[in-house]
Amino acid sequence: MSQEGEITYSEAIEKAKASIIRFPLSPIRGIPLMNYIAQNWDSIWAFRPDPSDLLIATYPKAGTTWTQEIVDLLLHNGDADVCRRAPTPVRSPFLEICSPPPIPSGLDLLRKMEPPRVIKTHLPFQLVPPGFWENKCKAIYVARNAKDNLVSYFYFDKMNQTQPEPGPWEGYIQKFMRGELSWGSWYDHVKDYWTEKEKHNILYLFYEDMKENPRREVERIMKYLDLTLSDDIIDRIVELTSFKSMKENPMANYSCVPRPVFDESISPFMRKGEVGDWTNHFTADQSKMFDEDYEKQMKGANIPFRTQL
Repeated sequence: MSQEGEITYSEAIEKAKASIIRFPLSPIRGIPLMNYIAQNWDSIWAFRPDPSDLLIATYPKAGTTWTQEIVDLLLHNGDADVCRRAPTPVRSPFLEICSPPPIPSGLDLLRKMEPPRVIKTHLPFQLVPPGFWENKCKAIYVARNAKDNLVSYFYFDKMNQTQPEPGPWEGYIQKFMRGELSWGSWYDHVKDYWTEKEKHNILYLFYEDMKENPRREVERIMKYLDLTLSDDIIDRIVELTSFKSMKENPMANYSCVPRPVFDESISPFMRKGEVGDWTNHFTADQSKMFDEDYEKQMKGANIPFRTQL
């Protein structure tokens, strides 16, 4: 229990685990979302951020938690102890997420926080509440190459007992290509934020760049946030946000979520964090089919994705 007598985030999930199910998807403006989110859509769309709030947007499993941790450490001068004050979803609430009571929704958590807040979303650009752009909030978008993103999402959907059953790998590839997974089409997601990045001052990052040279990308985020930190603090942040460090950090590795919700015996929340793991999953025929469809769906986009380093 917290000092105020309220149950913690972890305790709320523990209490609600009996009502956890694989929620079906319901479309909002053509985008499939978990029906709990769809049922609360009017409240989500009406959310009015403070101009000082920061939005971290990604397609699921594209480096969201990693970026949240980097930002939190930058905002707190690399103080690891301060950044272990609460689990990631409490420090940086998930805007649209809704679950059975007593688990607090993203909006519940945000209402209790004073700006400036760091807010996570997986919403495609057209579903982001317009208040973010009207108030000229800063936004960081992280994109990951389609094949690795697909593999990571597949394992996440296997272990996350609130997402629809992923089914076999062969069929999951087809669902990904058709945009039938939660939060819709990867292709539209990455393209729309790319198209809007200049107009709305969105810092567009690539997961592969972050893996290749994490210090460079941490510095890019720091400059975007108008911060100035010493070299030794930046080095510390790079170390604290390495895959190994975060996997061992109970405030960043989602171990706060009990097994009936995130079944890590199926797959860990933080699984590999690699570039190129797709080569261990796609057959030659699957890769050829995927590449041909990718060329059609991404024609004219000119987004510099890399599938290997």
